[in-house]
Amino acid sequence: MKKLCSFFIILLFSISPSQELKNFEIPKGYEKILETKGDLDKDGKDETVIVFNSDKRNNDDFNRGLQRQIFILKNDNGQLKIWKKNSTAILGSETGFSPEYNTLPEINIKNGAIIILQSYNTNSRHTLTFKHTFRFQNNDFYLIGSVNKFDDTCEFNFSDEINFSTGKAIKENKYYPCFEDSKEPVEKDYYKEFNYKLKTPVKMNNFEPGKNSFKIPNSNQYFTY
Repeated sequence: MKKLCSFFIILLFSISPSQELKNFEIPKGYEKILETKGDLDKDGKDETVIVFNSDKRNNDDFNRGLQRQIFILKNDNGQLKIWKKNSTAILGSETGFSPEYNTLPEINIKNGAIIILQSYNTNSRHTLTFKHTFRFQNNDFYLIGSVNKFDDTCEFNFSDEINFSTGKAIKENKYYPCFEDSKEPVEKDYYKEFNYKLKTPVKMNNFEPGKNSFKIPNSNQYFTY
């Protein structure tokens, strides 16, 4: 009996996890906009990350246009299989004030983490840039870093940066005289380093860029990620 149990345990662990994953096929009506590769689970094998414009549309006031979906794929003997997919971490194709001038989002894989960079105009003067980093841990992808920048063409530059792994956060607001007759900036600069720990780690599938904020302790400032 013990030998029989040992046999089934060995058999269970010898089955590749990729056999349980579905084969990947490009969904009908989807358009690929970017692709990259890198090792995300430190097994020595590269995963493939592909972003598509889907056939679904977002209805949010800011997050508009075709919904963009991320597919994270494993390679099983030449067959790509769906490991994870996400439809919230990248904003839609018509997001922002002048979507015709939007650049495509960027995805890089560095030190086993997915880094997503995306930038949008919020009006004729203001640009909003997100940089979010996700790492595979505890059998899922979690947000471990965020940089949120809000820039004016001449009057201010705002930056919220946080490493959720260490808890280190930096809030910086810089102001400048905007016009020729302006001698002083409209407000005083603000800079604060502090520690912040999430009560609950944020999974990629529960995350929407820019829709998360908290009040910075001992201040009237808010931090957005």
